[in-house]
Amino acid sequence: MIVVVKNGTTERQIENFCDWIRSQGIGTHLFHGDFQTVIGLIGDTMKLDEEMIHGLDIVESVKRISDPFKSANRKFHPDDSVIDISGKTTVGGDIFAVMAGPCSIESEEQILEVARAVKASGATMLRGGAFKPRTSPYDFQGLRADGIELLLEAKKETGLPIVTEIMSATHLPLFEDVDVIQVGARNMQNFELLKELGKTRKPILLKRGLANTLKELLMSAEYIMAGGNENIILCERGVRTFETYTRNTLDISAVPMLHELSHLPVIVDPSHATGVSRLVKPMALAAAAAGANGLMIEVHNNPKAALCDGPQSLTPEQFDDVMKSVSCIIDAVKATK
Repeated sequence: MIVVVKNGTTERQIENFCDWIRSQGIGTHLFHGDFQTVIGLIGDTMKLDEEMIHGLDIVESVKRISDPFKSANRKFHPDDSVIDISGKTTVGGDIFAVMAGPCSIESEEQILEVARAVKASGATMLRGGAFKPRTSPYDFQGLRADGIELLLEAKKETGLPIVTEIMSATHLPLFEDVDVIQVGARNMQNFELLKELGKTRKPILLKRGLANTLKELLMSAEYIMAGGNENIILCERGVRTFETYTRNTLDISAVPMLHELSHLPVIVDPSHATGVSRLVKPMALAAAAAGANGLMIEVHNNPKAALCDGPQSLTPEQFDDVMKSVSCIIDAVKATK
């Protein structure tokens, strides 16, 4: 249920109303917009008398929401959320975020070379995998804690905030200096992990699962937000279909649909979506045109020798070309608003 408050209502009146709602065992989510204040009521609201609430002096309107996701719902939070990344950049708002770097961190030389290159081309964050979920137990699993240390070295040299994937809640102490914690597609419904991430206040990059609906993605975001962490970035990275020419099928329609359903920023990962390096550029352009708030792109200094996902990785030169083209699309989109 959402309650729209009348203009001119004092903060004290709003707090008194929220106190009463909480005394009924219902949670509250307060949103102060530019033109209105909205109070989201979270919990079993069926026991509340809608007509009685509507009759209160401070209430302009009351509406029940049937969607199971509440905190992530745009009706609870009409304005777009802008996620602050360690005070260095943002995701959402006027900045188009680009997270770029290797699928997996392989050596100090590799991560530093790639970090310097992507920064020079305009990336706003450095991505790199330390813990790698692989289909085969015999494939390279990442450098783990050592990989995070190397990523932190690259952060220190370039100043770029870093993004890396977590596999288990037991690894959280290792992520203390990581700027954005990524939840991969395979862990999108690892609810115990999501609950633990809800206790942090770090930005969480939540990837859509291989065969999950948008509702399921938003419900996973809700798990994190229910714990108190509202710093969520949604990521469309393609879903599994019958197609075999690409690794997955990139659902471009997910971008405007998620923007309609939720206030959370949405980025696109064209690298994992296609699995083919030559398709990354056209899909990146399509994502920008569809209104994505950013991109996540895999860049490797020597893709042919990469220990993980070489076929979908761009060289630094190719990434630079993509950034220039995407910039043109972003300018065109802004001109239409």
